[in-house]
Amino acid sequence: MRSSCVLLTALVALAAYYIYIPLPSSVSDPWKLMLLDATFRSAQQVSNLIHYLGLSHHLLALNFIIVSFGKKSAWSSARVKVTDTDFDGVEVRVFEGPPKPEEPLKRSVVYIHGGGWALASAKIRYYDELCTAMAEELNAVIVSIEYRLVPKVYFPEQIHDVVRATKYFLQPEVLHKYSVDPGRVGISGDSAGGNLAAALGQQFNQDTNLKNKLKVQALIYPVLQALDFNTPSYQQNMNTPILPRYVMVKYWVDYFNGNYDFVQAMIVNNHTSLDVDEASSLRARLNWTSLLPTSITKNYKPVMQTTGNSRIVQEIPQLLDARSAPLIADQEVLQHLPKTYILTCEHDVLRDDGIMYAKRLESAGVEVTLDHFEDGFHGCMIFTSWPTNFSVGIRTRNSYIKWLDQNL
Repeated sequence: MRSSCVLLTALVALAAYYIYIPLPSSVSDPWKLMLLDATFRSAQQVSNLIHYLGLSHHLLALNFIIVSFGKKSAWSSARVKVTDTDFDGVEVRVFEGPPKPEEPLKRSVVYIHGGGWALASAKIRYYDELCTAMAEELNAVIVSIEYRLVPKVYFPEQIHDVVRATKYFLQPEVLHKYSVDPGRVGISGDSAGGNLAAALGQQFNQDTNLKNKLKVQALIYPVLQALDFNTPSYQQNMNTPILPRYVMVKYWVDYFNGNYDFVQAMIVNNHTSLDVDEASSLRARLNWTSLLPTSITKNYKPVMQTTGNSRIVQEIPQLLDARSAPLIADQEVLQHLPKTYILTCEHDVLRDDGIMYAKRLESAGVEVTLDHFEDGFHGCMIFTSWPTNFSVGIRTRNSYIKWLDQNL
């Protein structure tokens, strides 16, 4: 009996040691976040073991775990019709909200889910619940795109998928089918989906046939650049769940089918050092000492290596491509982009990407709403229902939907 108690105590202590990570007191529901992070880390470790054993690619294994525990069928309710279909060969899930009696045509949002270009799905519970809520509260049609993921495809195929599906949806006959007002269509996405939404917005803005087709863009904690992994938010939140810095850098390398040997060098900005000529003309576009307010920069110092590894951008030139990093786009590309909403979270490595993009858009004459949450963490907006219901998740979702309701 005594040995059993000792063993149980040891197991509890080990579990507590595994789960506990130091978190700022200002983050929402810290113990719940620790449990969520421990669950995700466990899934990552299982997928890494599967990869090591040669049974499957670790990202395929990890996404199998995520989708297996969270996949939801296209189930319609009394107020929202949900259907799975495809737009020009790209799978989508369409959510048709109830019409307003005084408005024969509905507004619409094309939504792109997050997941590091490699994980999640439009068909998992988190995104199904978000899009259902959007369709019902906005009386709108929500098109959630099931774009192809790494490692089945790499950059820029994800962009091609969202562009193809959105172009198809914007055809007059398709908008008519879903009773959508062609002047009230927006694009939105979270995290890597926010990256794809921003890239889509820029691409449409440069196409005379598609310019002004989107009324708004709403970007939720978007990832927007891969040149500087030492912005104040990357330094402040380098070990913060659920997106530590090294994980974000690995997602970038995976997106480009690059070499993991470059990860550590990229973390210290060796890929954009002063001797890397290819990056020299782009540095001013994400100079955070001028783009970020002093309340954000605090006492953080830029990390700029004198000499680095030019081989990285030579082998992965996509790092400097504005289609993958919308923050570094030319100023004329940013002009005339639609009214923009950007949601950022304090406890997120990507916080400064969003704030800097808002500043560059404002400088280009774009109307921008920057919605910052001091207790938010990366991914929080989709965590609104038990057992992963966070106070900040509900507040961010409500604020996001409220902005869409007022501006779309």
